[in-house]
Amino acid sequence: MKKIDILSIGDLVIDAFIKLEDATINCDIDKQNCKLCVSFGDKVPYESVEVCTAVGNGPNASVSAARLGLSSALFSYVGEDANGKDCLKELQKNRVDTRYVHMETGKKTNYHYVLWYDVDRTILIKHEEFSYNLGEIDKPKWIYLSSLSQHSVGFHKHIENYLEKNPEVKLAFQPGTFQIKMGIKALSKIYKNTEIFFCNVEEAQRILNIASRDLPTLLKSVAKLGPKIVVITDGFAGAYAYDSKSNSSWLIPIYPHTPFERTGAGDAFSSTIVTALALGKSLEEALLWGPVNSMSVVLQVGAQKGLLSREKLEEHLKKAPRSFKLEKLN
Repeated sequence: MKKIDILSIGDLVIDAFIKLEDATINCDIDKQNCKLCVSFGDKVPYESVEVCTAVGNGPNASVSAARLGLSSALFSYVGEDANGKDCLKELQKNRVDTRYVHMETGKKTNYHYVLWYDVDRTILIKHEEFSYNLGEIDKPKWIYLSSLSQHSVGFHKHIENYLEKNPEVKLAFQPGTFQIKMGIKALSKIYKNTEIFFCNVEEAQRILNIASRDLPTLLKSVAKLGPKIVVITDGFAGAYAYDSKSNSSWLIPIYPHTPFERTGAGDAFSSTIVTALALGKSLEEALLWGPVNSMSVVLQVGAQKGLLSREKLEEHLKKAPRSFKLEKLN
């Protein structure tokens, strides 16, 4: 079989997007802690439902890398059900190597409900308890580790051991909700073996257990945990990157656009940067690739429809406005 450039590891899900018609958003005075509100005990109308198959942080990254021309594989689990079979077909249609997607007897494929209102969404999640086991895998150039369930604590030890035995394999780490909840101590070896790390500002605050939103503080504090490169996103304010090897920082702008539905923006951004690095691009080049794919994804429903081919991505870069450039901070 063809050597794997990027092996993505993360839970696979089906997302059912329910577009709400009648809801409100209530926030604190500083527009923080926003809540999606619908009438309680009532019949709430919705506009449409759209089902997206074989998604999730890891699967999204695997499709992103495949669209950009790399040999991409996914390590994940599905149930032995019709949904699981549909997911395998969808991945294969997107040229993702599914040799490590395990169909487990007696389990259901993860199915999430996405409450879509305006341009944002609230997701109702439930993760099946799969028997996570890394087993024997071929040696990829990169591992892209992302969202796994609360049942996967022991599985991270398998990944840690693999990385320590194979130091030439580079790790990109984009932690999901449960991985953040596991805490720094439980995943200390994952952090120490990370080549490039991704999260948003609020996630960085939770990981570090600090209230500060100061980006230089957050970037360097995460880097002290072990990652060589740290990238923290801050919504429409762009993103920030820090390379501990050169002690250099950058502000990464968004690619100008008006979003339609934001699911998958972070996955597209992060996975595209990793793909660019795997293709031999410099860090500065890679940081400009990410916002382009992120922009394209949020113009459509779901996390994968808008993912670009390398040709299309490079076209967007060529016609980018002059304002779309990295700002070196130090």
